[in-house]
Amino acid sequence: MTTMLRHTMVLMIVAAALTAGCVERQITFTSDPPGAIVIVSEKEVGRTPVTIPFTWYGDYEILYKLKDYKTVRTHAQINMPWYEVPPIDLMSELAPWTYHDFRYFHQILVKAESPSDEELIQRAVIMEKRVLEPEKH
Repeated sequence: MTTMLRHTMVLMIVAAALTAGCVERQITFTSDPPGAIVIVSEKEVGRTPVTIPFTWYGDYEILYKLKDYKTVRTHAQINMPWYEVPPIDLMSELAPWTYHDFRYFHQILVKAESPSDEELIQRAVIMEKRVLEPEKH
């Protein structure tokens, strides 16, 4: 083999090794009952169960909405795994395999209670007073 051919083969092997490693990150949201709309950091991502990719570690605001159930506002704290901590993360990117970082968040939803007729009437009377009576200073 010529020297030029050897150098080309070595470069191709190094290039293949450098592009081989990666990290696949996914979050799966589930709820009981299923079918809740999931909003992650003000972006609707689907209905439970739903799996989405993510890029960044940190705190995500999560909303679960389902008709006849109370809306739940919560947070998902996604901490960095050991192989993503610098300078170890360089080695995980160069590894010839794929790291999988799968996270799961489950939310139990509570039925919304409808107010009684008496409660609705009381709320209406209070609102009427607020609208009709000027504020006293």
